[in-house]
Amino acid sequence: MRVHVADHPLITHKLTVLRDVNTPSPVFRALVEELMTLLAYEGTRGVRVEPVDIVTPVAPTTGVRIAEPRPLIVPILRAGLGMLEGMVKLLPSAEVGFLGMARDEETLEPTTYAERLPDDLSDRQCFVLDPMLATGGSLSAAIRFLLERGATDVTAICILAAPEGLTAVEQSLEGHEVSIVVGAVDERLNEHGYIVPGLGDAGDRLYGTV
Repeated sequence: MRVHVADHPLITHKLTVLRDVNTPSPVFRALVEELMTLLAYEGTRGVRVEPVDIVTPVAPTTGVRIAEPRPLIVPILRAGLGMLEGMVKLLPSAEVGFLGMARDEETLEPTTYAERLPDDLSDRQCFVLDPMLATGGSLSAAIRFLLERGATDVTAICILAAPEGLTAVEQSLEGHEVSIVVGAVDERLNEHGYIVPGLGDAGDRLYGTV
């Protein structure tokens, strides 16, 4: 498993505002979108391209374009939806699938309640969006779901991660080449499975508690 911490000053600055308990939901949503674009830049360094011949106003030349089949972006519902727009802005040619996963707050185990994905992912680059890599259960289950459909090139993009979550994902996906891009790795998990210092429940802060 490859882990890249995108410790750019702009990312750290935006994360600081995002963490603040006094940051209202509209600002929180805007910041998540901005952060996602920065993290997506790091996460798509290995996106597949193919050569293409073009003509500039001066002369013919060869450039590159995003290769077919198009990359697949998979936000984990519901909090991952807040990251989608920032990713699509950077990679507008990508297709979008959805994976609904919920964490049991007592057992901390994930369950899948919805999915909208191609049946065969054997030739697709997949980018999984999940803001908080806490216990690692939901992200591990989501990636395994993609691997079972044939995916071999999976990158997860998260805003924050806990060391325990990274370890859990690595152990769960042992033998598979997976990349994880995060804005920061925090101190630890608390007894409720929340990242410390973290930023609270990302879904609640994005959309409210309903």
